[in-house]
Amino acid sequence: MTTVVDWIAGPLAYPFMQRALIVSVLVAAVCAVLSCYLVLKGWSLMGDAISHAVLPGIVFAHVLSLPLALGAFVAGLSCALFTGYLKENSRVKEDTVMGIVFSGMFGFGLVIFSKIDTDQHLLHILFGNVLGVTVQDLVETAIVAGGTLAIVLLKRRDLLLYCFDPNHARSIGLPVRVLHYGLLILLSLTIVASLKAVGIILVIAMLIAPGATAYLLTSTFDRMLAIAAAVATTSAALGTIISFHIDAATGACIVLVQAAAFVLAFLFAPRYGLVWKRRRGGELAPVSRDAGS
Repeated sequence: MTTVVDWIAGPLAYPFMQRALIVSVLVAAVCAVLSCYLVLKGWSLMGDAISHAVLPGIVFAHVLSLPLALGAFVAGLSCALFTGYLKENSRVKEDTVMGIVFSGMFGFGLVIFSKIDTDQHLLHILFGNVLGVTVQDLVETAIVAGGTLAIVLLKRRDLLLYCFDPNHARSIGLPVRVLHYGLLILLSLTIVASLKAVGIILVIAMLIAPGATAYLLTSTFDRMLAIAAAVATTSAALGTIISFHIDAATGACIVLVQAAAFVLAFLFAPRYGLVWKRRRGGELAPVSRDAGS
């Protein structure tokens, strides 16, 4: 028991590890809640698109001496809006449009990054640098993540109905267009909040794995939110501590722990896991639209 306590408490003796743990848990919590909606809506590729598209915004913000988070947010939101415009005004399907837009913006960001003189390290942008988080970074992340999380939870039922059935949401008077673009804005803000922790490459895993894991463990949405948050925050804390002991990238360790949690849920989830289905002949049930059931 003492060994386990020392294994956990040892890394937390260092202030930089304390900040890393707090930022990782904050980011994991907001990513987990939003991931539930992305999984149900089928917007996993949208998260991938926006996370890659923020790179040119970061570079331009650095050149103009603006906050990097501002540039990332503007670029991510522009990617989402441009994707919607192309989808509505062409015959090309949405997933194809997203692939073209995010790869084009990501390539553009890499080109202009290579042409400017900067002390920013590209690997820190791509994969995060949570161990280098300052107190100011911590405060900024807490504000963005906390605000985003509060809005998502406040509007969770409206967003849930929109994700399940936009036509029904429109028929009962919900502002579907506002919910659509509001969800895109929240997604962009979440990605901005995650930049320091896991970077623009690994954030997509944090936006998918918790919701996908929770989807295998329950058929009601409120429980899905709670399970996703628990899985994500536990994975963030465990991944951060593991990265200290094995001297590995923190963001990558967090993502690996989340992936391991998904695999365990896929195999052993009560009623919905692969092992249970093969033994009992069970079938997956969809998540109930009634969040309180």
